[in-house]
Amino acid sequence: MKLGKLKRVPPKAVWFDEARAFTPWLADNLSTLGEALGLELELTGREAGVGTFSLDLLARDLSSGGTVVIENQFGPTNHDHLGKILTYASGFDAKAVIWVAETFRDEHRQALDWLNQHTDQETSFFGVLVELLQIDDSAPALNFKPVVFPNEWQKVRRKVADEQVSPRAESYRTFFQALIDELRQRHKFTNARVGQPQNWYSFASGVSGFTYGFSFALNNRVRVDLYIDHGDASRNEQIFNFLVQQRPEIEAAFGEPLEWEPLEDKRACRVAVYRPGSIDQAEELADIRAWAIARLLQMRKVMGPWIVRSQSVSVATGLVG
Repeated sequence: MKLGKLKRVPPKAVWFDEARAFTPWLADNLSTLGEALGLELELTGREAGVGTFSLDLLARDLSSGGTVVIENQFGPTNHDHLGKILTYASGFDAKAVIWVAETFRDEHRQALDWLNQHTDQETSFFGVLVELLQIDDSAPALNFKPVVFPNEWQKVRRKVADEQVSPRAESYRTFFQALIDELRQRHKFTNARVGQPQNWYSFASGVSGFTYGFSFALNNRVRVDLYIDHGDASRNEQIFNFLVQQRPEIEAAFGEPLEWEPLEDKRACRVAVYRPGSIDQAEELADIRAWAIARLLQMRKVMGPWIVRSQSVSVATGLVG
């Protein structure tokens, strides 16, 4: 058998410029970076300002709700960008800092490792190589290679020890760990890897302003939903009203009635399905998890095309253009 020759291709062979080509591409393909790091990332801003500096990409980790700053750099890392990521981390009160570069100097790897060891349990620093790999004359393949990352096990243990997480919170963590593991490994639904001690989890839809979610809701019910929040109440309402107009077709495809919730006390809107359930019902949690997975998959299948269509809803008329 003849074997091909593997070689590296400079990023500039594909993206002529980091700021004008690579960063816009990454903004549209953020899930690729999230998959490499085990994070569920949703873009929230480009060229976000901190004083006179502008961060490449601002995102949100849907599994925790924390802010994520992303700074890109072609060529070897330098002190200028190290200073910038610290400025952005403090300016946005970031929970995760991702430095993407073509090569990492040893002193900068060491600096990020030191930050992971000495910052609080809530803050994580990642160093990620951007590689393009090619076999003979094949099309280049992108590979995000983490070279610095936090020791999540240690940070989780420190958090448990320092904050004395309650048995109930630990029950949530255990439930969601099993949920996201199955969604990631069997269904490729999420990039998330670490369960959190909270009663909800959000998942990226692939379209900014829309997330899928599962939560333990009030009145001993659990919920799977499509959450709509574009940052503007009137825009959320228009998209929600457009989807309501398709309600018969959507519910027929979904296979059961849905709850259509404008959430008048909030900026966002929600389309949801419920069933009885509580984290305290240990004997029911396996059934609840199976129900959640089935409804999340069905929600994505049914609502995904309508999410895309809703992006062309006219701001003036509420009609599809």
